Amino acid sequence: MAPLAMRLARRFEVHICGLRGDRFPAAGPWAREMADHARDVVEVIGLLGLERPAVLGVSFGGAVALELALEAPHAVGSLTLVGVEARFRTTIASTIARRVLERFPLPSNNRFVNQFFNLLHPGRPESDELAEFVVERCWETDQSVMARRLGLLESFDVADRLWQLDVPTLVLGGSRDVIVPVSRQKALAAAIPGARFEALEGAGHVGFLSHAGEVTRQVAQHLRQVRHSTC
Repeated sequence: MAPLAMRLARRFEVHICGLRGDRFPAAGPWAREMADHARDVVEVIGLLGLERPAVLGVSFGGAVALELALEAPHAVGSLTLVGVEARFRTTIASTIARRVLERFPLPSNNRFVNQFFNLLHPGRPESDELAEFVVERCWETDQSVMARRLGLLESFDVADRLWQLDVPTLVLGGSRDVIVPVSRQKALAAAIPGARFEALEGAGHVGFLSHAGEVTRQVAQHLRQVRHSTC
């Protein structure tokens, strides 16, 4: 997410929030549910003294952002979601990946898991450097944490609560996302009152890397609209 954060930082104050288990999996208690991560983010917002910041979440981070906006709408000024759906469907790939991560200690940069990471790209990555960047960022998280997060996604379901959302929301869906098909991301936007959906043509699940310019443009436009509507 670093390339997108760097672009947005030229126009806005940007904070990247880590999640429980990042880099230091044994440093504290495990998150038992998505709400634990959401409460952690609320605490960070308070510690930073931010007043209803704009929140952007991608994939698992997007699920956390959705839970955050539902549990603590007073803490969120606007929401941008990328690669997210209201109820994540379990796939053969995610099931196999979770079982392997749970049962077999893997060396860093394992080829099997890297193939799973490569599904994040729309076909062949634009460059080897880009592919390596994604893999390196993924491996910064301990495999036990990866497995637990996949487990949390399997039980994640906010479909019957979306009507409660009262936060300006933008949903960005990659047209070639094989993890969360664009049709399901469009359905998410349709279920959120007043939400706007925009397709990222040719983007995969990590469209913020391959289409950083377009994502930046859409997010900036969304924030300007939110700011204008609240003036």
